[in-house]
Amino acid sequence: MKHFCSSPWFWIPSLYMAEGLPYFAVNTLTVLMYVNMGIGIADMAFFTGWLYLPWVIKPFWSPFVDLFKTKRWWTILMQFLIGVCMAAVAFLLPGSLFFASTLAVFWLMAFFSATHDIAADGYYMLELPPHSQAAFVGVRSTFYRIASIIGQGGLVMLAGYLEISMGSVPMAWAVVFTILSVFFLAVSFYHIKFMPVADSDKPLPGVTAKSIVKDFCNTFVSFFAKPNVATALAFMLLYRFPEALCIKLVQPFLVSSREQGGLALSTSQVGFINGTVGVVALLLGGIAGGIAISRGGLKKWLWPMALSLTLPCVLYCVLAMTRPESFFWISTAIFVEQFGYGFGFSAYMLYLIYFSRGESQTSHYAFCTAFMALGMMLPGMFAGWLHDSFAVYNLFGTDGPQGFINFFWFVMVGCVATLIVCAKVRIDPSFGRKTSAPE
Repeated sequence: MKHFCSSPWFWIPSLYMAEGLPYFAVNTLTVLMYVNMGIGIADMAFFTGWLYLPWVIKPFWSPFVDLFKTKRWWTILMQFLIGVCMAAVAFLLPGSLFFASTLAVFWLMAFFSATHDIAADGYYMLELPPHSQAAFVGVRSTFYRIASIIGQGGLVMLAGYLEISMGSVPMAWAVVFTILSVFFLAVSFYHIKFMPVADSDKPLPGVTAKSIVKDFCNTFVSFFAKPNVATALAFMLLYRFPEALCIKLVQPFLVSSREQGGLALSTSQVGFINGTVGVVALLLGGIAGGIAISRGGLKKWLWPMALSLTLPCVLYCVLAMTRPESFFWISTAIFVEQFGYGFGFSAYMLYLIYFSRGESQTSHYAFCTAFMALGMMLPGMFAGWLHDSFAVYNLFGTDGPQGFINFFWFVMVGCVATLIVCAKVRIDPSFGRKTSAPE
């Protein structure tokens, strides 16, 4: 049975908006919100770093989604539960124990969001035939990026406006999460009507918890039996090491006062940079990276992309040492850094596909993305501690606080890890290069 108005246009845009928003809420909004509410940088980075964990361990429970109910059921239920979590955050933020209580809710939200990813992507593949999956892949990507613009940009700008107009940081962010709650509760009921019931969307016959555990163990063993697995894991964990450090401290650096060594931008200005300048640069860099690899192959472009990902980090060192007041120059520096990151990240994602090839490719790719999340989680957790530890040293003879200056120079030293794993990794020269003959 098909629901009324079951065209993919009625549910794909809203589905992938709902997939993106909680991820950015958990991993981006929390950073700026907690800093604005007075949480120290070290505590903020360490505890919000744990919020990556559900995406790290996602492959361990994703097979169990096939045991019970349908992927459509899981998708709608997770949207409803995410909406409840958003409402709980809004309720708890004005309280005196907001940090511990909202962190617990955000961890639940992260778990629900990761489960939603599993169910939504599975539903997409079941509901659409292969030719339609290819036709709508750009649509789902576009609306995920729109979620990025809203989550990292629009909502942050709104929070900044409310912080000033309401005169209360907790209440401003409570309003933002109330809006998100209303959206998710509404979208869960919307999808009850407009997400079709796919004929093939049902628990897999003959699948039991025992068979899932057995298959998982076999897949796990086969993954670690792949040739050069140690080098591959080092690449997955360390290629993005500089970005993993930066991602937790860039926003605190932008909003911290000049007396603290920051750039003293407003919350709204940070939202503008995140949602427009940063996203546009990231997209352009990713597009350019994809074109480059298709013309020369992954092996040819690995080193240029690694340098593109690492070298622009020096711009944060320059910003920390000079602390310019010009919003234009700050935005320009971040545009260049994000473009370089988008360009360099193309090589990383394609390598995950390269290493996953062969038997159990889908499951092996899930393991690769888990290590990708772990590579972001661990360095980010200790970024704040590094900042505080370095704050007592004046290594460059500059005036003012030294924490951000020394931290970003440490990030540059950390770029060596990226270059080492690039030197060790082995890639087929033809992989990724566009050929005249079908592969």
